[in-house]
Amino acid sequence: MADETITTTGIAAHGASRLQWVEIDSFNLELKDEEGFLGDRASKTAFRENLEEWRKPLRRSGDDPFGKKLSDNLSKKELDATLVGDDSEASAVVYSAVEDFAQELAHVTRRFLKTSAWDKTERIVVGGGFRDSRLGELAIARAEIILKVENSKIEMLPIHRHPDEAGLIGALHLAPSWIFEAHDSILAVDIGGTNIRCGVVETRRKKAPDLSKACVWKPELWRHADDEPTRENAVKRVVRMLKGLIAKAEDEGFNLAPFIGVACPGVIESDGSIKKGAQNLPGNWVSGKFNLPASLVEAIPQIGEHDTVVVMPNDGVVQGLSEVPFMQDVKRWGVLTIGTGLGNARFTNRNVER
Repeated sequence: MADETITTTGIAAHGASRLQWVEIDSFNLELKDEEGFLGDRASKTAFRENLEEWRKPLRRSGDDPFGKKLSDNLSKKELDATLVGDDSEASAVVYSAVEDFAQELAHVTRRFLKTSAWDKTERIVVGGGFRDSRLGELAIARAEIILKVENSKIEMLPIHRHPDEAGLIGALHLAPSWIFEAHDSILAVDIGGTNIRCGVVETRRKKAPDLSKACVWKPELWRHADDEPTRENAVKRVVRMLKGLIAKAEDEGFNLAPFIGVACPGVIESDGSIKKGAQNLPGNWVSGKFNLPASLVEAIPQIGEHDTVVVMPNDGVVQGLSEVPFMQDVKRWGVLTIGTGLGNARFTNRNVER
């Protein structure tokens, strides 16, 4: 994690550990055991593997309720419908996979809570694409119950925002509050191993000064995993998406701040380079010759009449920051994001007036 600290009135540095409302105690923590990285055991891939294991004996006897369809090709919507459907055997298979996954999620959470960085954590919110399903909600609730049976007092709950929006809305908390005195929105980018999302994030500060009513306007999605672009083409596509949003925001009458918040996987250095953890992105993003924030500023030097500022932290951090308005009743809290991998971040609220 970066050692960078900032004042409460300045622009945050890339990968900063101190923001206006929170201290970022830890992010992208990689825990291992004899089987490898623990996060791999609580990812969406791990759930699919659990599902496949429960289907194997049924497939051998010719009684697999899902037929020949691969587990990876069963959508969350299909599996959610199975949970409440009339096929009891299919429901039992899915519930069994959910239970296995919940046990692993509880195990991984237990290990996080034993680290010094996550000590005294009171609440954990769970985001990522897997959370956006009944499967995910059940797994989160079951994991909390498993931990409480062991007398743990930790709370686990699904992230308040839709995961697709949380990774954009959290970027608001990277900007200093004074920037919103003259602007009502910012640009945000959420880079994932499968998709890249861009959007205009409305602050809605008149409705809620704590940004709890913020929302995403005109989000755009690019599933880059299907196109397998080069790194350079990926950056060009992001620039096109952002320029298109700027034009739409101006036409709509938004007063867009000259600020772009970028959520990116990996360990982000203070200069905007990526130290490690970007292996699922197209091309080599860990190269010392590559700097995404600098590339965006070069392509979009101004927004309105002001010079563009780009801030890029870890994507798990940004998704967690969307929870800041809802975490004011606890001191220390964390986020786990279940997606291609298991993202994580731990926060401590700062004692400042909102």
